[in-house]
Amino acid sequence: MTAETDFTTASPEWGKADFGEIYDCPDPSAYFTTLGPLAYQIPHHGQAVFRTLTETLRTRRAGHAPPAVVDVCCSYGINAALLNHQVTLDDLYARYTARPAGAPVPHLLTEDRAFFATRRRPAPVTVTGIDAAPRAVAYACATGLLDHAFAENLETADPSPALREVLAGTDLVTVTGGIGYVFTQTFARLLAAMSSPPWVAAFVLRTVPYEPIAELLGRVGLVTEKLSARTFRQRRFADPAEQHAAFEALAAHGLGTAGKEADGYYHADLYLSRPAADVVELPLTGLL
Repeated sequence: MTAETDFTTASPEWGKADFGEIYDCPDPSAYFTTLGPLAYQIPHHGQAVFRTLTETLRTRRAGHAPPAVVDVCCSYGINAALLNHQVTLDDLYARYTARPAGAPVPHLLTEDRAFFATRRRPAPVTVTGIDAAPRAVAYACATGLLDHAFAENLETADPSPALREVLAGTDLVTVTGGIGYVFTQTFARLLAAMSSPPWVAAFVLRTVPYEPIAELLGRVGLVTEKLSARTFRQRRFADPAEQHAAFEALAAHGLGTAGKEADGYYHADLYLSRPAADVVELPLTGLL
Protein backbone atom coordinates (compact mmCIF):
# COMPACT_ATOMS: atom_id res chain seq x y z
CA MET A 1 0.00 0.00 0.00
CA THR A 2 1.43 3.36 -0.96
CA ALA A 3 0.71 6.98 -0.16
CA GLU A 4 -1.21 7.16 -3.44
CA THR A 5 -3.70 4.48 -2.40
CA ASP A 6 -7.31 5.61 -2.79
CA PHE A 7 -8.85 5.47 0.68
CA THR A 8 -12.23 6.86 -0.30
CA THR A 9 -13.55 3.33 0.27
CA ALA A 10 -12.16 0.13 1.67
CA SER A 11 -10.26 -1.84 -0.97
CA PRO A 12 -8.43 -5.16 -1.26
CA GLU A 13 -5.17 -3.22 -0.92
CA TRP A 14 -6.21 -2.36 2.62
CA GLY A 15 -5.55 -5.99 3.58
CA LYS A 16 -8.26 -6.51 6.20
CA ALA A 17 -10.26 -9.71 6.48
CA ASP A 18 -13.76 -9.50 5.03
CA PHE A 19 -16.46 -9.59 7.70
CA GLY A 20 -19.12 -8.08 5.47
CA GLU A 21 -21.74 -10.68 6.35
CA ILE A 22 -21.97 -9.55 10.00
CA TYR A 23 -22.46 -5.83 9.47
CA ASP A 24 -26.05 -5.80 8.23
CA CYS A 25 -28.07 -8.40 10.12
CA PRO A 26 -31.45 -7.98 11.86
CA ASP A 27 -29.71 -7.99 15.25
CA PRO A 28 -26.06 -7.90 16.45
CA SER A 29 -25.69 -11.55 17.47
CA ALA A 30 -23.50 -12.58 14.53
CA TYR A 31 -21.44 -9.43 14.95
CA PHE A 32 -20.55 -10.21 18.55
CA THR A 33 -20.12 -13.98 18.15
CA THR A 34 -17.74 -13.41 15.22
CA LEU A 35 -15.69 -10.58 16.71
CA GLY A 36 -15.62 -11.89 20.28
CA PRO A 37 -12.88 -14.48 19.63
CA LEU A 38 -10.82 -11.68 18.06
CA ALA A 39 -11.16 -9.54 21.21
CA TYR A 40 -12.72 -6.65 19.31
CA GLN A 41 -12.59 -3.83 21.86
CA ILE A 42 -12.39 -0.35 20.33
CA PRO A 43 -15.94 0.62 21.44
CA HIS A 44 -14.79 0.01 25.03
CA HIS A 45 -12.04 2.60 24.57
CA GLY A 46 -14.49 4.93 22.88
CA GLN A 47 -16.91 4.74 25.80
CA ALA A 48 -14.52 6.48 28.21
CA VAL A 49 -13.34 9.04 25.66
CA PHE A 50 -16.77 9.97 24.32
CA ARG A 51 -18.29 10.27 27.78
CA THR A 52 -15.50 12.66 28.77
CA LEU A 53 -15.96 14.75 25.65
CA THR A 54 -19.74 14.98 25.92
CA GLU A 55 -19.57 15.93 29.58
CA THR A 56 -17.01 18.60 28.74
CA LEU A 57 -19.27 19.96 26.02
CA ARG A 58 -22.25 19.87 28.38
CA THR A 59 -20.34 21.91 30.98
CA ARG A 60 -19.12 24.44 28.44
CA ARG A 61 -22.63 24.92 27.05
CA ALA A 62 -24.61 24.96 30.28
CA GLY A 63 -28.23 25.91 29.74
CA HIS A 64 -28.27 24.59 26.19
CA ALA A 65 -29.83 21.38 24.92
CA PRO A 66 -27.97 18.11 25.62
CA PRO A 67 -24.90 17.67 23.40
CA ALA A 68 -25.78 16.37 19.96
CA VAL A 69 -23.55 13.50 18.83
CA VAL A 70 -23.32 12.11 15.29
CA ASP A 71 -21.87 8.59 15.21
CA VAL A 72 -20.49 7.78 11.75
CA CYS A 73 -20.54 4.09 10.78
CA CYS A 74 -22.82 3.50 13.76
CA SER A 75 -23.67 -0.12 12.82
CA TYR A 76 -25.99 -1.51 15.53
CA GLY A 77 -25.76 1.56 17.77
CA ILE A 78 -23.01 0.11 19.95
CA ASN A 79 -21.37 3.47 20.68
CA ALA A 80 -24.76 4.93 21.56
CA ALA A 81 -25.45 2.00 23.89
CA LEU A 82 -22.15 2.52 25.71
CA LEU A 83 -22.46 6.30 25.80
CA ASN A 84 -26.00 6.60 27.16
CA HIS A 85 -26.49 3.42 29.21
CA GLN A 86 -25.08 1.73 32.28
CA VAL A 87 -23.56 -1.11 30.31
CA THR A 88 -20.07 -2.19 29.30
CA LEU A 89 -18.86 -3.80 26.11
CA ASP A 90 -18.43 -7.03 28.07
CA ASP A 91 -22.12 -6.81 29.03
CA LEU A 92 -23.04 -6.60 25.35
CA TYR A 93 -20.82 -9.56 24.46
CA ALA A 94 -22.44 -11.62 27.21
CA ARG A 95 -25.94 -10.66 26.05
CA TYR A 96 -25.57 -11.19 22.32
CA THR A 97 -23.45 -14.33 22.37
CA ALA A 98 -26.06 -16.06 24.56
CA ARG A 99 -28.92 -15.58 22.08
CA PRO A 100 -31.04 -18.69 21.48
CA ALA A 101 -30.71 -19.84 17.90
CA GLY A 102 -33.74 -19.09 15.75
CA ALA A 103 -35.43 -16.70 18.18
CA PRO A 104 -37.93 -14.42 16.38
CA VAL A 105 -36.39 -11.05 15.61
CA PRO A 106 -39.41 -9.01 16.84
CA HIS A 107 -39.12 -10.78 20.20
CA LEU A 108 -35.39 -9.99 20.39
CA LEU A 109 -36.02 -6.34 19.55
CA THR A 110 -38.65 -6.05 22.28
CA GLU A 111 -36.33 -7.61 24.83
CA ASP A 112 -33.44 -5.39 23.83
CA ARG A 113 -35.54 -2.25 23.96
CA ALA A 114 -36.58 -3.11 27.53
CA PHE A 115 -33.00 -4.03 28.47
CA PHE A 116 -31.60 -0.65 27.41
CA ALA A 117 -34.56 1.35 28.73
CA THR A 118 -33.91 0.13 32.28
CA ARG A 119 -30.23 1.04 32.01
CA ARG A 120 -30.56 4.53 30.57
CA ARG A 121 -28.18 7.01 32.20
CA PRO A 122 -29.53 10.29 33.60
CA ALA A 123 -29.31 13.23 31.21
CA PRO A 124 -28.42 11.26 28.09
CA VAL A 125 -26.97 12.97 25.05
CA THR A 126 -28.73 12.98 21.69
CA VAL A 127 -27.22 10.48 19.25
CA THR A 128 -27.71 10.42 15.50
CA GLY A 129 -26.40 7.32 13.75
CA ILE A 130 -25.34 7.10 10.13
CA ASP A 131 -24.42 3.84 8.40
CA ALA A 132 -24.83 2.35 4.93
CA ALA A 133 -26.18 -0.90 6.44
CA PRO A 134 -29.99 -0.50 6.60
CA ARG A 135 -30.80 -3.49 8.82
CA ALA A 136 -28.18 -2.57 11.39
CA VAL A 137 -29.48 0.99 11.52
CA ALA A 138 -33.06 -0.30 11.78
CA TYR A 139 -32.06 -2.41 14.79
CA ALA A 140 -30.46 0.57 16.55
CA CYS A 141 -33.57 2.64 15.89
CA ALA A 142 -36.04 -0.08 16.94
CA THR A 143 -34.27 -0.65 20.26
CA GLY A 144 -34.19 3.06 21.09
CA LEU A 145 -30.41 3.39 21.01
CA LEU A 146 -30.47 6.16 18.41
CA ASP A 147 -32.54 9.33 18.56
CA HIS A 148 -32.17 9.70 14.80
CA ALA A 149 -31.10 6.94 12.43
CA PHE A 150 -30.12 7.19 8.77
CA ALA A 151 -29.10 4.38 6.42
CA GLU A 152 -27.16 6.58 4.02
CA ASN A 153 -23.77 6.35 2.28
CA LEU A 154 -22.21 9.81 2.31
CA GLU A 155 -19.26 8.61 0.27
CA THR A 156 -21.55 8.35 -2.75
CA ALA A 157 -24.42 10.81 -2.16
CA ASP A 158 -25.32 14.01 -0.36
CA PRO A 159 -27.28 13.67 2.88
CA SER A 160 -31.05 13.48 2.57
CA PRO A 161 -33.02 16.60 3.56
CA ALA A 162 -34.03 14.92 6.84
CA LEU A 163 -30.43 14.06 7.70
CA ARG A 164 -29.22 17.51 6.71
CA GLU A 165 -31.73 19.08 9.11
CA VAL A 166 -30.53 16.92 12.01
CA LEU A 167 -26.85 17.52 11.23
CA ALA A 168 -27.17 21.29 11.53
CA GLY A 169 -26.85 21.34 15.32
CA THR A 170 -24.08 18.76 15.77
CA ASP A 171 -21.66 19.23 18.68
CA LEU A 172 -19.52 16.09 18.34
CA VAL A 173 -18.80 13.62 15.54
CA THR A 174 -17.55 10.19 16.64
CA VAL A 175 -15.97 7.33 14.68
CA THR A 176 -14.55 4.12 16.15
CA GLY A 177 -13.66 2.03 13.14
CA GLY A 178 -15.07 3.56 10.00
CA ILE A 179 -12.12 5.54 8.65
CA GLY A 180 -11.04 3.69 5.52
CA TYR A 181 -14.62 2.64 4.78
CA VAL A 182 -15.55 6.33 4.80
CA PHE A 183 -13.12 9.10 4.03
CA THR A 184 -12.97 12.71 2.86
CA GLN A 185 -16.21 12.68 0.83
CA THR A 186 -18.21 11.76 3.93
CA PHE A 187 -16.60 14.44 6.07
CA ALA A 188 -16.99 17.11 3.41
CA ARG A 189 -20.71 16.36 3.16
CA LEU A 190 -21.11 16.31 6.93
CA LEU A 191 -19.40 19.67 7.37
CA ALA A 192 -21.42 21.26 4.57
CA ALA A 193 -24.63 20.42 6.44
CA MET A 194 -23.51 21.71 9.84
CA SER A 195 -24.19 25.23 11.05
CA SER A 196 -20.81 25.42 12.81
CA PRO A 197 -17.79 23.09 12.93
CA PRO A 198 -18.22 20.39 15.59
CA TRP A 199 -15.61 18.57 17.62
CA VAL A 200 -14.52 15.40 15.81
CA ALA A 201 -13.19 12.37 17.72
CA ALA A 202 -11.93 9.49 15.61
CA PHE A 203 -10.20 6.24 16.46
CA VAL A 204 -8.21 5.41 13.33
CA LEU A 205 -6.23 2.27 12.56
CA ARG A 206 -2.55 3.10 12.20
CA THR A 207 -2.60 1.40 8.79
CA VAL A 208 -4.92 4.11 7.44
CA PRO A 209 -3.75 7.72 6.87
CA TYR A 210 -5.82 10.39 8.61
CA GLU A 211 -3.97 13.42 7.22
CA PRO A 212 -6.39 14.09 4.32
CA ILE A 213 -9.34 14.24 6.74
CA ALA A 214 -7.37 16.42 9.17
CA GLU A 215 -6.54 18.80 6.31
CA LEU A 216 -10.21 18.96 5.33
CA LEU A 217 -11.21 19.73 8.92
CA GLY A 218 -8.51 22.37 9.08
CA ARG A 219 -10.11 24.25 6.20
CA VAL A 220 -13.14 24.93 8.41
CA GLY A 221 -11.04 26.02 11.38
CA LEU A 222 -10.58 22.77 13.29
CA VAL A 223 -7.18 21.91 14.75
CA THR A 224 -6.47 18.18 14.85
CA GLU A 225 -4.38 16.66 17.64
CA LYS A 226 -3.30 13.06 18.02
CA LEU A 227 -3.15 11.58 21.49
CA SER A 228 0.55 10.73 21.66
CA ALA A 229 0.63 8.98 25.03
CA ARG A 230 -0.81 5.70 23.78
CA THR A 231 -2.49 3.72 21.05
CA PHE A 232 -5.62 1.59 21.46
CA ARG A 233 -6.05 -2.07 20.60
CA GLN A 234 -8.83 -2.63 18.09
CA ARG A 235 -8.87 -6.43 17.71
CA ARG A 236 -6.62 -9.40 17.09
CA PHE A 237 -5.52 -10.10 13.55
CA ALA A 238 -7.78 -12.68 11.95
CA ASP A 239 -4.85 -14.61 10.44
CA PRO A 240 -1.15 -14.25 9.54
CA ALA A 241 -2.00 -12.82 6.11
CA GLU A 242 -3.93 -9.95 7.69
CA GLN A 243 -1.07 -9.22 10.08
CA HIS A 244 1.43 -9.30 7.21
CA ALA A 245 -0.68 -6.83 5.21
CA ALA A 246 -0.82 -4.52 8.22
CA PHE A 247 2.96 -4.70 8.66
CA GLU A 248 3.46 -3.80 5.00
CA ALA A 249 1.08 -0.86 5.26
CA LEU A 250 2.81 0.45 8.36
CA ALA A 251 6.24 0.07 6.80
CA ALA A 252 5.05 2.08 3.80
CA HIS A 253 4.19 4.91 6.19
CA GLY A 254 7.49 4.59 8.05
CA LEU A 255 5.86 3.20 11.19
CA GLY A 256 7.28 0.44 13.36
CA THR A 257 5.24 -2.32 14.97
CA ALA A 258 7.17 -3.05 18.18
CA GLY A 259 4.91 -2.86 21.22
CA LYS A 260 1.91 -2.37 18.98
CA GLU A 261 0.89 -4.54 16.00
CA ALA A 262 3.71 -6.96 16.80
CA ASP A 263 1.61 -8.03 19.78
CA GLY A 264 -0.94 -9.53 17.39
CA TYR A 265 -3.52 -6.73 17.44
CA TYR A 266 -4.52 -3.89 15.18
CA HIS A 267 -3.80 -0.63 16.99
CA ALA A 268 -5.63 2.66 16.52
CA ASP A 269 -4.66 6.26 17.16
CA LEU A 270 -7.09 8.74 18.67
CA TYR A 271 -7.48 12.06 16.87
CA LEU A 272 -9.46 14.98 18.26
CA SER A 273 -10.28 18.02 16.14
CA ARG A 274 -11.56 21.23 17.76
CA PRO A 275 -11.64 24.99 17.17
CA ALA A 276 -8.29 26.60 17.95
CA ALA A 277 -9.65 28.46 20.98
CA ASP A 278 -10.81 25.19 22.56
CA VAL A 279 -7.42 23.60 21.95
CA VAL A 280 -5.71 26.48 23.76
CA GLU A 281 -8.16 26.48 26.65
CA LEU A 282 -8.37 22.69 27.06
CA PRO A 283 -5.11 20.94 26.11
CA LEU A 284 -5.67 17.41 24.89
CA THR A 285 -3.44 15.79 27.50
CA GLY A 286 -5.40 17.44 30.30
CA LEU A 287 -8.77 16.76 28.74
CA LEU A 288 -8.17 13.02 28.28
